[in-house]
Amino acid sequence: MKHIKYIYILLLFIGVTSMISGCKEYFDLNENPNFVQAPPLNSLLSTVTHKTGIFSRNMANIVNNYSQYIASPVESSALDTYEITDQTSQWDSVYRAMSDIYDMQVLARSVNSTEHLGVANVLMAYNLGLITDIFGAAPYSQAFGGSVLNPVYDGEEALYNECLNLLNEAIDLLNQDNSAVVLGVNQDLIHGGNRLAWLKTANAIKARFLNKVSKKSIYDPNAVLSALDNAYTSNADDAGMGVFQGNNPWAQVAISNANALLGGWLSDNFVNHLNGTTYGVFDPRIEQITDRTIHGVFKGTRNGQGNLGPAANTVRDESYISVNSPWTSEESPLWIVTYAETKFIEAEAAFRTNDIPRAYQAYLDGIAANMNKLQVPQAAAQEYINNPVVSVGANALTLNLIFKEKYVTTYLNAEAWNDVRRHDYQYENFRMPMNAQLDTFIRRMAYPVGEISKNGTNVPAEVPLSTNLWWDRP
Repeated sequence: MKHIKYIYILLLFIGVTSMISGCKEYFDLNENPNFVQAPPLNSLLSTVTHKTGIFSRNMANIVNNYSQYIASPVESSALDTYEITDQTSQWDSVYRAMSDIYDMQVLARSVNSTEHLGVANVLMAYNLGLITDIFGAAPYSQAFGGSVLNPVYDGEEALYNECLNLLNEAIDLLNQDNSAVVLGVNQDLIHGGNRLAWLKTANAIKARFLNKVSKKSIYDPNAVLSALDNAYTSNADDAGMGVFQGNNPWAQVAISNANALLGGWLSDNFVNHLNGTTYGVFDPRIEQITDRTIHGVFKGTRNGQGNLGPAANTVRDESYISVNSPWTSEESPLWIVTYAETKFIEAEAAFRTNDIPRAYQAYLDGIAANMNKLQVPQAAAQEYINNPVVSVGANALTLNLIFKEKYVTTYLNAEAWNDVRRHDYQYENFRMPMNAQLDTFIRRMAYPVGEISKNGTNVPAEVPLSTNLWWDRP
């Protein structure tokens, strides 16, 4: 996917469509006659695909300290140490995106555009999943349409089921080839107007949702595998958004860090996961993710400990998000779901059905796909895969190995925190942050202050941040 900066000018123009629902939903009720009230479907398509990419990254940014991809250079920072933080801006942004998606659903139904309705349902399920997987219960059934000022909160399990319903309907719609309006090639910033690509993504995200409930009695690994049979077949299928005002936001973090606006420091947990410290094998993907320090090594920052360097600015004595990485360069897309990730979902589900040969092959294929995605030289990739610590043989495959390799694949993705919690933080040498405010690992985030202010009568009672979400417990 090409990084096309000039498209953002178009997005700024059509971006006013983001207000058509924002002006009537529960967080902003004043209608502004200066904004476009009935935008064409493909203008909405640009808006919602762009926002989904940006906001998926922004939501990942607030949980990546919990997944320990990132650590703050500031000692005892709030995100590192599990303090309550106010995420009003991110919450409101995702709801505004869902408001636009809702309007796209309504307009698509009115003109019988099965393609736009199918895409809208995929994006609604994805964005709603971001909210409920981080915060728990959330407004949905009364949140859109403008008739309710203070919408009720739907329960976590109800929201999960609604996401699956949206995805199932999307799959039915995207399987049809009779849409009254087709997806705009230039306006679809994720799949370029390709209906069948969206069909694969719908199945990939459905497999994610079905696999997420692995701790529950309703978990059906065969259903996961069935969804994957209709999902991605190569890296070319990956869902990513690559249109920005300026740079990929991760690259901007790296650029700002180099200019002493500190951020994007990699956790020592993640760096040690790759550099041979934890598992005794050097993973060449680290060379495609970050840069060596001024001492010629890869070194991370302990979560909660902060910068140990001689000064409060970066002198490259620790490893950071890098503009030299295919994942976080100035023109890299923001990846929402990838083929490599789906191979690890397949490996886990097949392992749980005791289809060990399929699980092992998917495990190896996932590693190879991620190596290829990160542009690791073939010889280095194969050397890693051939290492007996990695190629353990089918009979020695474990869930721990699957989760270990998937953790690298979902680098900087919000979905990683779901896996970290499902795996109960049981990665090798995964430590509690220093100066933590909880006596155990974090399991959810607190509801935003702005939401409590606007809809406080419906916001659920505060619970400890160590309280598991419904899918995170038996």
